[in-house]
Amino acid sequence: MMEDVFSYAQDLLETNGFEIVASDKSRPWGGFFVINEQQAAKFIDVFFKDLPLDAVSVSQKLSPKILIVAPNKRLSWQYHHRRSEVWKVIKGPAGVVSSFTDEENELQRLEEGDFINLKQGQRHRLVGLETPGVLAEIWQHTDPEEPSNEDDIIRVQDDFGR
Repeated sequence: MMEDVFSYAQDLLETNGFEIVASDKSRPWGGFFVINEQQAAKFIDVFFKDLPLDAVSVSQKLSPKILIVAPNKRLSWQYHHRRSEVWKVIKGPAGVVSSFTDEENELQRLEEGDFINLKQGQRHRLVGLETPGVLAEIWQHTDPEEPSNEDDIIRVQDDFGR
């Protein structure tokens, strides 16, 4: 089942002319595809064209990704010092938990087409529901001198002991 979802996402990206610069299908919660940052504007046009203009700040460095979350799996409860994020469900549903404190709020169910804007420092967790979720994600780097990377993940809680 998950291999079919990864194939769907890869075909969707390739059909739209995106260059996949990295991928990982072995995360305990699912995986992701990283898109060439030079294609960020095109990525926004394809996956985020119906969002309010203030949801994605094109004046900042942007990093596009596709996230795939497996059913009943949760990414870590985390936040970032050097980025905000915008997620949009392109195949769903998916769950999101968010808060500005370390205490988790109730799960918010997102259906296909729904999006969420996660601010810098906002705690968040992506949650797989009954079927795999596929989300388009944009990292908005908030520190131009030191763009965000995987080291900018501050995990408050993690089901996988990371």
